[in-house]
Amino acid sequence: MRKWTLGTILVLLVVAGGAAILYRQEFSRLAFATSLFSGAEQYETFGRIAELFPTARMRAPRRAISFPRGAPTSLPETFLYRGKQLSVPEFLEATDTSALLVLQDGRVRFEDYWLTGGRDVPWLSMSVAKSFISALVGLAVEEGRISSIEEPITTYLPALEGSAYDGVRIKDILQMSSGAAWDETYGDPDSDINRFARILAIGGSLNEFSTTLAREREPGTFNQYNSTDTQVLGWLLVRTTGQPIAAYMEEKLWVPLGMENDAFWMIDSDGMEMAFGGLNATARDYAKLGELYRNDGRFQGEEILPAHWVRASVTPDAPHLLPGDHELSDWEIGYGYQWWVPESNEGEFAAIGVYNQFIYVNPTRDVVIVKLSANSAYATEPDGSADQEFETIEFFRAIGSQLAPIAP
Repeated sequence: MRKWTLGTILVLLVVAGGAAILYRQEFSRLAFATSLFSGAEQYETFGRIAELFPTARMRAPRRAISFPRGAPTSLPETFLYRGKQLSVPEFLEATDTSALLVLQDGRVRFEDYWLTGGRDVPWLSMSVAKSFISALVGLAVEEGRISSIEEPITTYLPALEGSAYDGVRIKDILQMSSGAAWDETYGDPDSDINRFARILAIGGSLNEFSTTLAREREPGTFNQYNSTDTQVLGWLLVRTTGQPIAAYMEEKLWVPLGMENDAFWMIDSDGMEMAFGGLNATARDYAKLGELYRNDGRFQGEEILPAHWVRASVTPDAPHLLPGDHELSDWEIGYGYQWWVPESNEGEFAAIGVYNQFIYVNPTRDVVIVKLSANSAYATEPDGSADQEFETIEFFRAIGSQLAPIAP
């Protein structure tokens, strides 16, 4: 009887301990989700997402490829933004910069890490993930898994029939022009994007959420940033490739690009990747996507992605996608296939994520810059002044202006 009692106590202790761990994880996830866009510091969290959330791993190949070193360059002391000279050290500190990597012609010209960042630290890049999804869609098209981006997405995902996405071209979804009603106001806890993202903390299906959206506009007429558009593209990839996003991306991008570190996708209760913003990787591995696009889909002389897809991805091809402050778009930067295209005479384009995550490419100057950050002020001002995306682009341009274009 005494043995049975002790055994029972041990079992209860184990169960209680397991429950405590489970609830502690759930509490940590919810605390993280509710702290976003509140002004709370995030640099202690963005580098350890895989400890807090369920993830799918992409393993680095045994033969990783490292960028060679180029001639070291220093950062400018200041840069010009809207007529004012801003201090670079103060800007880096204000945006909680954790990593800054500058490549020119595939060589490292500058690299430094701050706060909890590091060369081997995988960082949550938020919407930078969208540009990786775009590349994967291009690969799926090239392989014939998706016949054409002119097709309606419901050809492949009939579960979206009756929703905002019913009959919408894949291309319009790639270009954030689905016509779905959507509120991506980060500072509003009741906005669509915050309700959507909380699924990762409280459980549920990201794909199922996509089926609940209603149509607001005619597809292909207005550029409205909508993270669910990217989630639908992720769902399309899973359906057409027969693989999770992580597995397909490991095979088609992670291994061919010789990534240096394992990476992680956050996943929901069904094991579906958070396609719109759940990728965690290192600065050097993010830079390889930039290099791939700078070189029209080639990496170290090998074609990984068709050049025509790369060019179309970074070319606004309709009035509502053009850069500038106009009535056909909800932001001033132009848009391609899940890539941002600022007004420029040097062909610049960028993958951008909230909290100041960037892969910036200037093909004219052979430059790729990665900035990983945890800007705690992000979305805390209604006018967007705390977000500092436009300042960041000018900062990158100041870096680029110091680097002469590579002679042909």
